[in-house]
Amino acid sequence: MSEEKKLSGTEIIKMASHGLRGTLKESLSDEITGSVREDDKSLIKFHGMYEQDNRDLREERAAKKLDRLISFMVRMRIPGGLLRPDQWVAIHHIAGKYSTGTIKITTRQTIQLHGILKSSIKPTLQSFNKVQLDSISACGDVNRNVICSSNPNINPLHRQIHSLAAEISKMMMPKTRAYYEIWLDEEKISEDTEPDPLYQDRYLPRKFKIGIGIPPNNDVDVLANDLGLIAIIENGALSGFNIAVGGALSSTHGNPDTYPRLATVLGFVAGKDNLFKAIYEVASIQRDFGNRSDRKLARIKYTLDRMGIEAFKTELEKRCGFKLEKERPYKFNSRKDMYGWLQDHDGNWHFTLFIENGRVLDDENLALKTALLEIAETGKANFRFTSNQNLIVSDIKDEDKELVESLLNKYHLVNHTASASGLRKNAIACVALPTCPLAFAEAQRYMPDLITKMEVLLSKHDLMQEEILTRMTGCPNGCARPYAAEIGLIGTSPGRYNLHIGGDREGTRINQKYKEQLDEKAILEEVDLLFGKYATERLEKETFGDFTKRKILDNNI
Repeated sequence: MSEEKKLSGTEIIKMASHGLRGTLKESLSDEITGSVREDDKSLIKFHGMYEQDNRDLREERAAKKLDRLISFMVRMRIPGGLLRPDQWVAIHHIAGKYSTGTIKITTRQTIQLHGILKSSIKPTLQSFNKVQLDSISACGDVNRNVICSSNPNINPLHRQIHSLAAEISKMMMPKTRAYYEIWLDEEKISEDTEPDPLYQDRYLPRKFKIGIGIPPNNDVDVLANDLGLIAIIENGALSGFNIAVGGALSSTHGNPDTYPRLATVLGFVAGKDNLFKAIYEVASIQRDFGNRSDRKLARIKYTLDRMGIEAFKTELEKRCGFKLEKERPYKFNSRKDMYGWLQDHDGNWHFTLFIENGRVLDDENLALKTALLEIAETGKANFRFTSNQNLIVSDIKDEDKELVESLLNKYHLVNHTASASGLRKNAIACVALPTCPLAFAEAQRYMPDLITKMEVLLSKHDLMQEEILTRMTGCPNGCARPYAAEIGLIGTSPGRYNLHIGGDREGTRINQKYKEQLDEKAILEEVDLLFGKYATERLEKETFGDFTKRKILDNNI
């Protein structure tokens, strides 16, 4: 178990926080600064937000002897990424009133708003609350947003399985009423901290992510989660779930003790009660055995590897009071979103819309934000976020399809989606600069231009039809899952990236670092060479990731 005598500073802050309350009320009432108190910077994450500043403005403000322009990013808790139309309308207006105006779809099927001033946090969260949305546990050392395969067309049992995301999210929420007291002005009932059997007063050693995958499409990258649940469907019925533990893609440059890892399947669980018990106890093991002295080594992947897979499984079965069954067979065949119109097994229609890097805004090329508002105002469609940062205009009745389709065409969204290349539609990027304090390099602002230049190379080698999974992050924390891509670009310094290759299409293999510290010219030169080899030396139906592993990595070329 964790040695309390070696607790990190964050652990001490959590235990002294009186149920995540800390001095947040005092921080909010301090009008001298746009920041919150130092300890509260850790606690505010549990309420779904990060303190940030615009790094583009740092030098200019410093030259004028001005403090950094502090603002906050607020991330919502939206299990499974499903929103009603009235909730989308609210998000549209809240973003315009309190944030930069851009709605950012994340890789965990939720949205985040940037640039919110301290004085606007309460009005923002209170506005969300009016449409039954909150940001509880969207960040922090707790279970984060629970994700699930997004497109209802994937399987007739999608609705049944998808509904579990909300139930799991509710079960794994902290019991403290701090969020309601601080942001929603709920009256405090007692001076005592609410009992919380799972999180106690120390919460988890680090973030904890749960993903639900529905084969054959692994759109959620289920094995990249701390806890992956793989739905097993036999004879048209849900038999249960394979339980996979220990996935997480974050690492630290120059620290060999850190590494990306895909989850290990421990076994199969049948029955909802047993499933929920197993989920709870996986988290309780991480609570009790996770590293609380070094946050870089605190994710459950390190706990699993330190304990050993069999010891972890034995501890889980002891806590659950039942044995896990043998892993059931399953097969993934892709990780991509299913773009365009699809009709599900209930007769409802869904249009998957390509949204580059998840940024919903109006610009000179596309009135995307306005279009989605107008669609939402009809009340005829729900909105579903995908783990690839796209959006599904969803659950449209047959008699309403013509109306929704006319609006999609009015704003050129059908053509926008259809005309994007396979490379572009399968590329995702993290926020990175200017707001992420961890970023070494650009990602979402730069990737569209780089993709354009890579498309020229694809055309040169007659590969434009290829749907190569490409992902970029501004640092090695892996928010856009670059280590599980066919081409991964991971920022090391301004304008430079490590190039990783060799991931598979199914999400069952980590890629490998191929070249280090490349600038754009070097990236394009390397990609040109790889595309050339792929075009002439690949096997029939061989994917780019499989080719680079077989021909380049396995031969140490």
